Amino acid sequence: MIAFTAFLGGLIFLLAGPAQAGPVDCQGLRGTLKLQGQAVNGAKIAVTTEDGQAVEEVTTNAEGSWTVQVDKPGKYKVTLDVSSLPQNAEVRGGSNVRTPTVYEGNCSAVLYALQPKGAANQDQAAGGGESPFWTQAAQLTFEGLNLGLIIALAALGLSLIYGTTGLTNFAHGELVTLGAILAYAFNIGFGLHLIPAAVIAVIVAGILGYLQDRLFWGQLRRRGTGTIAMMIISIGVALFLRYVFLIFFGGQTEAYAQYTAQPGVEIGPISAAPKNFVAMGIELAVLIIVGFALLRTRTGKAARAVADNPALAASSGINVDRVIRIIWAGGGAIAALSGILLGLSQNLKYTMGQDILLLIFAGVTLGGLGTAFGALVGSLAVGLFIQVSTLWVPPELKSVGALAVLIIVLLVRPQGILGRRERIG
Repeated sequence: MIAFTAFLGGLIFLLAGPAQAGPVDCQGLRGTLKLQGQAVNGAKIAVTTEDGQAVEEVTTNAEGSWTVQVDKPGKYKVTLDVSSLPQNAEVRGGSNVRTPTVYEGNCSAVLYALQPKGAANQDQAAGGGESPFWTQAAQLTFEGLNLGLIIALAALGLSLIYGTTGLTNFAHGELVTLGAILAYAFNIGFGLHLIPAAVIAVIVAGILGYLQDRLFWGQLRRRGTGTIAMMIISIGVALFLRYVFLIFFGGQTEAYAQYTAQPGVEIGPISAAPKNFVAMGIELAVLIIVGFALLRTRTGKAARAVADNPALAASSGINVDRVIRIIWAGGGAIAALSGILLGLSQNLKYTMGQDILLLIFAGVTLGGLGTAFGALVGSLAVGLFIQVSTLWVPPELKSVGALAVLIIVLLVRPQGILGRRERIG
C-alpha cells in the first residue's frame, strides 16, 4: 500500500507538472513580509554573520518574499530596516533583529510579524477603552482559535484511528501534507480553481486512507502484529512518505494560485484576511458534522462500540474491519482538509505535517486519547496557549510552553480532559 501511495503521488505530479518556484536545493535564509494580509514590497533586509561580517542585503519582491543564500551553515544575524517599511507598519514586539541558524542544505525561515503602527494607542485615544496589551491579546486569541481548529481537524482523525485500532500513527502528519500537496497538484498542475481542487484532493485522500487500511494496516492486524510494533512501522512509513514528497514536490515553499494575498478585514481589535474567517467556518462545520455523525448515525454508533470493546462489538454483529476502514477513510479525508487549510494559511512545504505532528499529539493527549470531542477541546487549548503565550515568552518558545502545559495537566489528570480512567493490571 505504501508503494502504491508513492506511485500515485508520483503519477499525479508527473502528469500535472507543477511549476517549481525556486530551486530545490537551498542553503540560506528566507522570509515573507505581510501587513494585514498584503505583501510588503521594497523592505530592506540585511544579513550578517554572527561576528558582524556582511553577507548580503536584499529587498522584498512584489509577493513580500526575500531569499539569501549563504556559503556556510551556522548562526546569522538578520536585521529588518524599519525605515523601509510602509509608514503605517511596525514590527510586533518592537525587535527588528533575528538570529536564526542555517543548517547544511536547508533554508531557515525568518519570521517578522507586522502590525499597523500605533493602532492600539489610537483606538484607546478614540475612546475604545482598549489598551495595547488587550488589543494584542484579542488578536492572538483569534489566531490561536484559527490554529487550534486546524490542529483539531488533524487530531480528530488521529484520535478516531487510535480509538478503534489502538494504533498511535506517527505517519498521520504525512496525511496532512498529502492533502495539501494533492490540492496543489490539481490547482497548479491541472489548472483547477482551488475549491474544486481541494474537494478532489479530500476525496482522493479518503480513498487512499481506505486502501491504506485494507491493503496494509488491516493485513498487519490479521497477522497479529502488536500495537507497539505497528507504531514503530508507522514511524518508518512517515519517513518514507516524507522523502517521497521531497522527491516529487521539492524542498521549496509554494502557494496556491488563489487566495494567497488578501487585504485584511478589521472586526474590532481583530484583523485578519477573509480566507481565515472562511477557513474557520469550514473547520467548525466539519467538526460539528463529524460529531453529529458519531452520536446519531449507525456507523458512528458502531465506531464508538468498536472503540469501547472490539470483541463485544464483533459478537453483537458489527463488522469491525468495515468500521475501521470507514474510520481510516474519514480520518484521511479530514487530515487532508486540515492540510489544505494549513497550506492556505502559511503556504506549502513537504514537512508541514511533520511540523505540526507534535502539536496534534499534544491536542489528542491533552483532550483524552481515543475521544473525538477530547481531541477538539485539547487542540483548541493547545492552539490558544501557543499564540497567547507570545504575550510573555519569545515566539521561538511558544510550542515549548504548550508542551509544558500538557505535562502539567497530565500530572493532575493523566487520562486527559475528557478521557476516562482505566484500570491497569
